[in-house]
Amino acid sequence: MARKYIDCREFPSDMNCSVAIAADSEDELLNAAVQHAVAVHQHVDTPELREQIRELFKDGTPPLVYR
Repeated sequence: MARKYIDCREFPSDMNCSVAIAADSEDELLNAAVQHAVAVHQHVDTPELREQIRELFKDGTPPLVYR
């Protein structure tokens, strides 16, 4: 399976979050991203949140510098 990532820098927020998460497994990435969304951004872990997050996955690894 190809590496995938999600990058908070792509989504404006009051806290200017700079976290990017990558994993070789979509399930592993989803679990880590949901934990981050709940712990840091105060989202509630719901099936809808999980689907929204999964739709934001990108192939590869996050860029070192976000523009």
